[in-house]
Amino acid sequence: MYKYIISICFLFVFVNGQSQEQKKDTLVDAKKDSIVYKSKYGLRLGMDISKPILAQFNSSYTGYEIVGDYRIKKNLYLAAEVGFEEETTTEDYTNSTSKGTYLRLGVNYNVYKNWLDMNNEIFIGARYGLSLFDQTLNSYTPNVNTLYFPADQITSTVSATDLNVHWTEFVIGLKVETFKNFFVSFSGSYKISMSVKEPDNFETLYAPGFNRIFDSGTGFGFNYTLTYLIPFKKK
Repeated sequence: MYKYIISICFLFVFVNGQSQEQKKDTLVDAKKDSIVYKSKYGLRLGMDISKPILAQFNSSYTGYEIVGDYRIKKNLYLAAEVGFEEETTTEDYTNSTSKGTYLRLGVNYNVYKNWLDMNNEIFIGARYGLSLFDQTLNSYTPNVNTLYFPADQITSTVSATDLNVHWTEFVIGLKVETFKNFFVSFSGSYKISMSVKEPDNFETLYAPGFNRIFDSGTGFGFNYTLTYLIPFKKK
């Protein structure tokens, strides 16, 4: 009888010890699972390096662009780009130069769900754009060429100032944190002009910030940027 009582006591002690170990493991796991990875909030600044690279290989182009964004919510960013461009465009009958500044303002939304404390983005966005520029018609050939009476090229320049273009654009892009707080980004955009103030005697073929203006009033653009995040807080 005593043997059975002692066996039961040992069994109770063993089971109780096992339950205590399981409780400890559960508490440890709960503590591990309760770790919260906070995201960085701050101002990210940089530049579009595609424009100075393009200028090295295209003598008819000069440009630079400063980019920035500010995180206001977990997946939402205010974004802006400001820059300068000068582009000489050659067509079948004309050669013209556009030169001026531009500003784009809007938002980006990150649709990518990061793991742990990663800060990468696959984003979509929208912008309002404004370009203020001058345009010079460097030369042109009247479109009256015939086999026997070819038209001569006219090289007297004609300039127009205080021109502008307003547009909206839709953006999609990828942003990757390659080093701590340092980001590499690539994006493409589709632009739709809302209004274009053109010269009286010739069309605007290129507007800084908008790029080539097609007959449909649309345009395309791309950016390859390097930016650095100045973190203000984490949450």
